[in-house]
Amino acid sequence: MSDGAGIRTEDLPDDLTAAEVGMWQAFRNGSVYDLSSGDTVVDDPHGGHPWGEGRTVRARIVAWLLLDGPPALAGRVSSLKLAGVQISGTLELAGGTVVPYVELKRCRFEREVLLPEARFTTVRLVDCSVPRLEAARVHTEGDLHLPRCRFHNGVRLTDAHIGTDLLLNQAIVYRDRSGRSIAADGMTVGQDLQAELLESHGELSLRSANIGVSLSLRGARLVNPYTRLALNAPQLTVERTLYLTPAGVGGQSLSGTTPARGTRIQRFECQGGIRLDDGRFGDAVDLERARFSFTEDQELSLRRVQTPELRFLGERPQRGKVVLSGARVVNLVDRASAWPGPGNLHMGGFSYENLVPQGPFPLTERLDWVAAATAEYNPEPYERLAAVLRAGGEDEDAREVLLAKQRRRRETLPPAAKFWGYVQDWTVAYGYRPGRAAVWMAVLWAAGSLTFTHAAHPPVNDSGHPPWNPALFALDLLLPVIDLGQVGQWQLRGGWQWLAAAMIVLGWILATTVAAGATRLLRRN
Repeated sequence: MSDGAGIRTEDLPDDLTAAEVGMWQAFRNGSVYDLSSGDTVVDDPHGGHPWGEGRTVRARIVAWLLLDGPPALAGRVSSLKLAGVQISGTLELAGGTVVPYVELKRCRFEREVLLPEARFTTVRLVDCSVPRLEAARVHTEGDLHLPRCRFHNGVRLTDAHIGTDLLLNQAIVYRDRSGRSIAADGMTVGQDLQAELLESHGELSLRSANIGVSLSLRGARLVNPYTRLALNAPQLTVERTLYLTPAGVGGQSLSGTTPARGTRIQRFECQGGIRLDDGRFGDAVDLERARFSFTEDQELSLRRVQTPELRFLGERPQRGKVVLSGARVVNLVDRASAWPGPGNLHMGGFSYENLVPQGPFPLTERLDWVAAATAEYNPEPYERLAAVLRAGGEDEDAREVLLAKQRRRRETLPPAAKFWGYVQDWTVAYGYRPGRAAVWMAVLWAAGSLTFTHAAHPPVNDSGHPPWNPALFALDLLLPVIDLGQVGQWQLRGGWQWLAAAMIVLGWILATTVAAGATRLLRRN
């Protein structure tokens, strides 16, 4: 006996149900086995409508087909393609090698799926309901697709090796008993990891994971009110870009590109801490319009991160901290409104080479940015900012930054040194405004010229002295090193002598300041 597909019924196992017989035949034929009713409400795998025995196959039979299934029909390639099917029991393929292509759409698993150390070519679970996916050290030559699936007790992909792409777009994952939604520590993905519009309830753990191209969490929503971290990814390596940016909702939601103008978008949102310490990103870390909701003890931690570009363009966190200590970037693309306030920003050892502000970011606000990162005086952030401004040709702004550094330092000094600091600031702005020193010298010269016209000035020698010239005498006092032939020719007594000494001291101070400013200018030119 044989059926219309050319399969002899005596070749089928004896204990198969009618639904399993259809699945067995579709497997040998490589065709889709669809048990959907056509009613969208009934067919929803995440809904509560029972499907019954007519749409149910046993996990044991599915495993039999995948691990040791019958040969394909002549001219066909065997594959498991199910739609609208309920799988009862635990699907266990641990340690097995699965050659056939696997694609399950809108299916419902009654119990967990166990795939640890299994090997596949390509696996696609689309819009499926899965209690838990246990796939530590799983190996796929091609893709692992899990879009729009719901996992009620987490996903484990620890040390998994995905040959090409891992897709988690629009998946909803709830935490397991350890508090993790997705545990993927040490995972390797050959190309992209796309988790756009992902909804994660618990800790998404990607410690020491390696992504061959880009990691996209566009429009994802990470929520973890249970522990400190919603995204735990220290030592993460992404060869290109990490996207924590908006995603278009609708037809372009999974495009992997920036949503077009007019498209309804969903921002990346994180309710819980983010840890990206010691991460390496080949192109950029993009936080465009990202929204963070932290408690006081949570933070966005980018300690020792290395990337050519950091796009810090999200919303300002109302609470929690942003930590960039030891991070190294080439281009810092930022917005004034994105940075947290004083006490919530830490930038010790943060190195950047270029500033690329988006929108207005005046120097006064940039100085507030540095001050916010230094609850106690630290010269390093000021010197880094000044060096970057100077390298960009903004010499005047660089001097203002260094002047702000001196003023901040002054507040840490004892009273006497603080007073002297105020004097230096008021008179010559710590030497960063040499023009002010020149003005003071001109004022002192004019005042001295007028004052010394009334001074008694007997000559040192009765013969051979030049004519008395109070203007030249005052200038000779003010100018160090240069001898104009006046000071040594006349004698001053009493208060005039003290006035002359004071002018000599002030002349040295002001002349040194002017010379230092000119030297810095020449060195930069």
